[in-house]
Amino acid sequence: MLDIKFVRENPEAVKENLRKKFQDERVPLVDEVIKLDADLRQIQTIGDQIRANRNIASREIGKLMQQGLKTEAETKKDAVKEDGIKLVELETDLEIKQERYREIMFTLPNMIDDSVPIGKDDSENVVIEVHGKPREVDFEIPYHADIMERLGGLDLESARKTSGSGFYYLMGDVARVHSAVLAFAREFMIAKGFTYCIPPYLIREKVVSGVMSFEEMDNMMYKIEGEDLYLIGTSEHSTIGKFMDSIIDRNTIPQTITSFSPCFRKEVGAHGIEERGVYRVHQFEKQEMVVVCDPKDSKEWFNKLYKYSVELFLQLDIPVRVIECCSGDLADLKVKSVDVEAYSPRQDKYFEVCSASNLGDAQSRRLKIRVDGEEENYYPHTLNNTVVAPPRMLIAFFENNVNEDGSVNIPKALRPFMGGQSIIKPK
Repeated sequence: MLDIKFVRENPEAVKENLRKKFQDERVPLVDEVIKLDADLRQIQTIGDQIRANRNIASREIGKLMQQGLKTEAETKKDAVKEDGIKLVELETDLEIKQERYREIMFTLPNMIDDSVPIGKDDSENVVIEVHGKPREVDFEIPYHADIMERLGGLDLESARKTSGSGFYYLMGDVARVHSAVLAFAREFMIAKGFTYCIPPYLIREKVVSGVMSFEEMDNMMYKIEGEDLYLIGTSEHSTIGKFMDSIIDRNTIPQTITSFSPCFRKEVGAHGIEERGVYRVHQFEKQEMVVVCDPKDSKEWFNKLYKYSVELFLQLDIPVRVIECCSGDLADLKVKSVDVEAYSPRQDKYFEVCSASNLGDAQSRRLKIRVDGEEENYYPHTLNNTVVAPPRMLIAFFENNVNEDGSVNIPKALRPFMGGQSIIKPK
């Protein structure tokens, strides 16, 4: 959420930001919210004056009654009643305008960083880094579901019976790899100085609307019927929510947290869930990295976060590249974002496995998270990035480590979490 003072003082910059994000239809909202802001401040001023006048009149009525001047007192009472009616009308108008004001302020996107490339959608994202060399093999890489099934580790048919499409059973060594990757990711981030966290898996609507746009919420979140609770789509949501309505001691920032949770997503707009694979699913587990920091440090932290992902995937023998998200592909709360994509040797292309984002002070404003500054309190910046998100990353893992006979090599970094195994073989 933008600072309304910034919007008032820089309306053309806010409008240009909307144009850069190809949201021209929202440009008129800038003038509307500035007018609403002025109206709200005027209504508040008038309301305060009426309340002050009523307090004065009430004291005068008491004096008139003490003096036996009942007629004059009744006249004053009639005036107070009229003021009361005006106040109710003002408060009704205030409530309507406040709701519209809040709706627009939650709709206006964050100001994108000057370095963000301008483009309409993800087809105009820019490759900025490539790491690792795809291994050369003289056999056809099988489909990831086939690799996992030959290892006796994937059962989609049973999951369709129990839960429907978009769910899965992981079994045996494949399930062990899944858990080993998460354990490796946890220890990797702890070694980087992050605090390990297991957050709540259900959060209230106030937290959801504080960490994401309403459109994202409708498309992603599962609502618990009859309760003010949502299943989290990522542990970032509840981890950032931990700081809601608080003032953080400036001596304790940056707050660096690596959180683990199961994640649940509706995947609306996914054009159907793929029946055989585990690329797009309703349920998965993920290790996340979250940073709450001083605004002056957020660019440095942003670079650190995505580089951690690159380092981790290379240790798992998975080549990756880094994609700079263009303006039209940025979610509204994001200042800047890059995707880390893993190489798929079967398809000879890359696909997203991590997404690092700098959200500026958007989440901290929405959730009222502040830092006790030396002169005045201020809003910190929040950042997040995926560490690993099985089962999607397992696609890259198995494709890049499979052998012609269907066995799968275990990278050295992962072996301590697999009981020392260096290879797993088909069943």
